[in-house]
Amino acid sequence: MADPSTYRPKPGEIPVDPGVYKFRDKDRRVIYVGKAKSLRSRLSSYFQDIAALHPRTRTMVTTGASVEWTVVRNEVEALQLEYSWIKEFDPRFNVKYRDDKSYPYLAVTMGEEFPRAQVMRGTKRKGTRYFGPYAHAWAIRETLDQLLRVFPLRTCSSGVFKRAGQVGRPCLLGYIDKCSAPCVGRVTAEEHRAIAEEFCDFMAGNTGRFVKRLEREMRAASADLDFEAAARRRDDIAALRKALERSAVVLPDATDADVFGIEDDELEAAVQVFHVRGGRIRGQRGWVVDKQSEGDLGLAEVVERLLGQVYGGESPEGIPREVLVPALPPEPEAMAELLTEIRGARVELRVPQRGDKHTLMETVNRNAKQALGRHKVARAGDLTARSQALQDLQDALELQQAPLRIECFDVSHVQGTNVVASMVVFEDGLPRKGEYRRFIVRGTPQPDGSVRVDDTAAMDEILTRRFRHYLEDRDHANDIEIDDSNDDSATDIGTGDTDTDADAGDSRASGPIDETTGKPRRFAYPPQLVVVDGGKPQVDAASRALEALGIDDVAVVGLAKRLEEVWLPGEDFPVILPRTSDGLYLLQRLRDEAHRFAITFHRQRRSKAMTRSALDDIPGLGAVRRKALLREFGSVKRLRAASVEQIEAVKGIGPALAATVHSHLRADDDSTPAVNLTTGEVLDHVPDDASDEAASEEKETTP
Repeated sequence: MADPSTYRPKPGEIPVDPGVYKFRDKDRRVIYVGKAKSLRSRLSSYFQDIAALHPRTRTMVTTGASVEWTVVRNEVEALQLEYSWIKEFDPRFNVKYRDDKSYPYLAVTMGEEFPRAQVMRGTKRKGTRYFGPYAHAWAIRETLDQLLRVFPLRTCSSGVFKRAGQVGRPCLLGYIDKCSAPCVGRVTAEEHRAIAEEFCDFMAGNTGRFVKRLEREMRAASADLDFEAAARRRDDIAALRKALERSAVVLPDATDADVFGIEDDELEAAVQVFHVRGGRIRGQRGWVVDKQSEGDLGLAEVVERLLGQVYGGESPEGIPREVLVPALPPEPEAMAELLTEIRGARVELRVPQRGDKHTLMETVNRNAKQALGRHKVARAGDLTARSQALQDLQDALELQQAPLRIECFDVSHVQGTNVVASMVVFEDGLPRKGEYRRFIVRGTPQPDGSVRVDDTAAMDEILTRRFRHYLEDRDHANDIEIDDSNDDSATDIGTGDTDTDADAGDSRASGPIDETTGKPRRFAYPPQLVVVDGGKPQVDAASRALEALGIDDVAVVGLAKRLEEVWLPGEDFPVILPRTSDGLYLLQRLRDEAHRFAITFHRQRRSKAMTRSALDDIPGLGAVRRKALLREFGSVKRLRAASVEQIEAVKGIGPALAATVHSHLRADDDSTPAVNLTTGEVLDHVPDDASDEAASEEKETTP
């Protein structure tokens, strides 16, 4: 714990202007971001008598090691900068009031020749009509499934649409009359566009005329004794009414509004929001946030942070004309001005006092109250179990403090091929997927020129690389800050460390900054405990790697699968945790997650290696030129037999590249014997049928 007086700035140094400030910990991670009308008065409040501070504020200032600030012109700019920094650094002591996914919309691509209905998220596109937002994507699909009976417009992707046109046969929806099948010419482009326009009119709220039209058609078919047609119209009417029931009219005059309800206590706040578009509830969304890290927040402060984070990254179309809240934020004019600036049109922020909007607000608040009650019942056991798990590990492993950050490493390979490793991170007993990492294991060079790759050598290599990054980041930290939020994939070319994962979530780095690249350093935060998948050999290898780097403040254990025993470095006998121990269960979750993450990466690399071509390793030969060569010669066999002049004649292939291709393929042909797969005989030359088969496979797998 740091003493706040050691980094307290002098009062005369702090400006009285509005601005945004950041607290950092000893590892240079941003732990809190705040804004103030007057930086001097706000920051001075953090450095008063520590006993007079709120307990959670006291924890924050004692965790911090420095404070920085940026002056802005007004409160609106302060709101914008505070939001952007919270999104960039994801501070530990700031409340996160929404998840990172944008709201799903039902979209109709009216800009295409054959409009398509689909679920869309993110930035709005020109020429597309949007309806929503909805709480869940499945709610959109259920509504769409009901309406396709009456409005059979296209929902398939461009690839499916094109293939259906090529084979002259529609997809399943075309056969069951839930698509008008414009792909095979059942309707013209104009007729299909008319269907899409009627669908958009219905979704926009003009529903009465469609129900009345179907009722007239049903009565006419019944009068003509065409009872099958009458039954179809009856079912269509039922489908429309069922879709209308999902979005009942709650506000008159086609009101567009977001209605927020909040129920909070000292520790948490439950948020519910109803999205009303055209007077109808188009979606409902709710979540519970932990607000204990930000001290004693009142309802007004909760509303301010909620609106800043919910709408700060929203597109202009996602902000309605009215935002109804249970209490106004401390600076309502500044917040309304910020929302108006984002939307590009006036936004009214107010608390409803009477009428239909007040009644709807009470309904939303009731939903929030029930959500908080359900969350407390569910979370009570979860908090107790996680706290007990960390305490069990501290006691069993004789650690000085509970391991709040644990990293687990696993190695995956098949008989020494495609060797990879994974690093998963748990903080406070929960996975932090944005911190997961993957490694490509290079192996240890031997004196005879070979490369040694086994589990212990791989573990030594991975731990060395991970903690060497930590030492470099710690020693070369500086204060340059550049937003890296759009860098979804980063690979250290020198080490092969890969920072990507399909389910890794939003990875935000808030540690030190790389002075050379200007990007946040990704390994700068050390764990309290390292877990390796394996027994005594793996633990000893990991311990040697840390000792070689001079790291002595990180505990290392191994979890062996056979009896689930826990191994410590230098010990001849393992630690046996009770089968019912929460600590053992946490270690098992870590081990299983690391194994899943490693084997997924291994399978990706193995699949890629199995589909590689003989042309892939030729330097300077990209995908376009590979296709040109295969198009010209038809197979790798014929290309291998071609002369340099014949290869050079292909468009895009120069003399130097032609010579490289020729020499590379000839060398490959000489060094790799062919094997008869039927008899196992090693052949001097590849048989014609085998070469033709390989050539056919080459054309299929070459990108």
